[in-house]
Amino acid sequence: MTSPYHYLAPFIQEYIYREGWADLRPVQVEACRVVFETDAHLLIAAGTASGKTEAAFLPVLTLLHNEPPSTIGAMYIGPIKALINDQFDRLTDLLKQADIPVWAWHGDVKQSRKTNLLKRPQGILQITPESLESLLINKHAELHRLFGALRFVIVDEIHAFIGSDRGAQILCQLSRLAQITQNHPRRVGLSATLGDYGMAEDWLRSGTDRPVITPHLPATPHTIQLALEHFYTSSLTVRARGDTRDRAFSPYQRHLFEQSHSRKCLIFANGRSETENVIASLRQIAQAKGFPDVYHVHHGSIAASLREAAENAMRDPTSPTVTAATVTFEMGIDLGQLDRVIQLEAPPSVASFLQRLGRSGRRGSPADMRFVCAEDKPTGGESLPERLPWQLLQCIAVIQLYLEEKWIEPIAPLNYPLSLLYQQTMSTLVALGELSPASLAQRILTLPPFRSLSQDDFRQVLRHWIELDHIQRTPENGLIVGLAAERLVNNFKFYAIFPDSEEYTVWSDGIELGTVVVPPDVGDRLSLAGRIWEVTEVNSRRKVLQVKPAIGSPSVSWRGSSGNIHTRVLQRMRQALLEDTDYAYLQPGAKARLAEARTLAKKEGLESSYLFPLEGNACCILPWAGTIAVRTLERFLRLHCRETLKIKGVMGRSPYFLVVNMGKCSTVSLYHELKSLSDRRLSADELMAEEEAPKLQKYDEFIPSTLLRRAFAADYLDVEALGNVVRSW
Repeated sequence: MTSPYHYLAPFIQEYIYREGWADLRPVQVEACRVVFETDAHLLIAAGTASGKTEAAFLPVLTLLHNEPPSTIGAMYIGPIKALINDQFDRLTDLLKQADIPVWAWHGDVKQSRKTNLLKRPQGILQITPESLESLLINKHAELHRLFGALRFVIVDEIHAFIGSDRGAQILCQLSRLAQITQNHPRRVGLSATLGDYGMAEDWLRSGTDRPVITPHLPATPHTIQLALEHFYTSSLTVRARGDTRDRAFSPYQRHLFEQSHSRKCLIFANGRSETENVIASLRQIAQAKGFPDVYHVHHGSIAASLREAAENAMRDPTSPTVTAATVTFEMGIDLGQLDRVIQLEAPPSVASFLQRLGRSGRRGSPADMRFVCAEDKPTGGESLPERLPWQLLQCIAVIQLYLEEKWIEPIAPLNYPLSLLYQQTMSTLVALGELSPASLAQRILTLPPFRSLSQDDFRQVLRHWIELDHIQRTPENGLIVGLAAERLVNNFKFYAIFPDSEEYTVWSDGIELGTVVVPPDVGDRLSLAGRIWEVTEVNSRRKVLQVKPAIGSPSVSWRGSSGNIHTRVLQRMRQALLEDTDYAYLQPGAKARLAEARTLAKKEGLESSYLFPLEGNACCILPWAGTIAVRTLERFLRLHCRETLKIKGVMGRSPYFLVVNMGKCSTVSLYHELKSLSDRRLSADELMAEEEAPKLQKYDEFIPSTLLRRAFAADYLDVEALGNVVRSW
């Protein structure tokens, strides 16, 4: 075809000229080809800063400009509000010369803006899944007027949705919207970190008849600068007030300060507590040394004004800024030119590593990422598994899997999203009112995420919800939302499929700082917005905390989980421990700690053994398997070996190791019992207690026990994977 540039709308050509682009990037050329020349869905899988957003919007906006639709023409679904705000600003700039309005719609957007869109539905709607759920429920009668001529749905960061309840919720929403409007828009998916294009294509096309085209783009060489350092302590040294000498601070915190000082630097941590603690520590060092306060925190519990302040500071090219963040800055928010990314401990996955690495190295400069691991100083009494540097090994494994193989974790879809089944059934009844059982079943069971459920399964849940009074039968034998569910479905928290919790808003001198989940007591210290605060007042009725500035360490923190770690990561960790390779990015402390661990591995025979006797009649198992396989192994030990071998108990740190209280069982007997797993025809259902029905998701408490058991066995256990692991021992 002729250069796609000549097919773009005049206002886009003017924008390209004004921005000084030399040419369209390869991903933009290929996206234009697919959108202009085919009727297929489009999956854009390209690295960070490759121009994916423009690749999606340039051809889409051109078609909307050439043939303006009578309703909203394109809907952009983003995973977080910060990303929507960022894309809103970018699109607004692009559309200055066009008659195509852009509307952001989420919890922080003023109601007046939403009202204006409802009055004149045109242009592009940028929305979160939760706000889209609200529209489906509360604006049902207006959905055809709003979306009847919708032509494109753009889903950003689709790797964050695939395999999750939230991603399945989006598929439900798009299918429900199509049922109502009888309109089937094309879909465009964007991601920088996909390991399996086929799985992403299947997800993107779910519930539609269109194919998905994924342009194959030439690899672009990219310079990467990596460093990995290790420290034996992460706490600040107690120092006298006014003491500014380096030795007054811990080596770990001093290293973080030096690595980020006078730079535009983003620090990633795997939890909110870590982001708060590191910024509080860096701010104390800067204050002691007389340097300006350039420190920010960015996560979901920070007040919107403080999050925006962090985003603006990171974009400001005139001064250094250091921000610690969780996944909220992992997404594709444009933060301008960053000098460096620092990762505390191991990232949760290879995909996460790539997302975070991609935050730096834009505009032609090398990507610069520094990993920093810390563990408590050993006392000499630690057991074998406690003497291994798990986070250091995981950092190496994540880095090497990408450098050596360009491997990224595949994302498995959920087989039984039962919590979502409850939400979508109730959402449909709230929106449509009374429905016959057959009509309700037809609407719900045809939604893509519920294809594994039979009509008998749905009858079972309907009968259960009628018994709970969450659904009521009408005299005409129809179904409506029951009294017991009305309070639940009428709350705005119902729109989200992820678990909600009771949050307390934190204020200091009239300024909102953010929220905390577990309310501390008066006198407790908490870390929020990168500072330490002392609680002065707790108002349980209004869910408000008053705080004042404090010094010291926090006494309460957030709870969190690291998610599932893939078996390939654990296997590469084992390889790093056993091989003699000298990784060039290891700094002195990390190099010494790895050498120490390798010496221990040789001494203890880790190359040939997976079970090791410990003191106190205990046995350590190093399975070198992923989270799901180790969860399955733990259940086999608890439910099967407790009976057959009379072991007393199991504990450990999943997925790194398990410690078995052996009772009268020998290590040899345990080994042979585990090895027999590879020959057994064991079902996942046998690894659950007789009356067990794990309630893990938001609405699982309303699901029949038999279905919960089936869902847990299918989505949270994997006997085959465990058998493969044990077979390799």
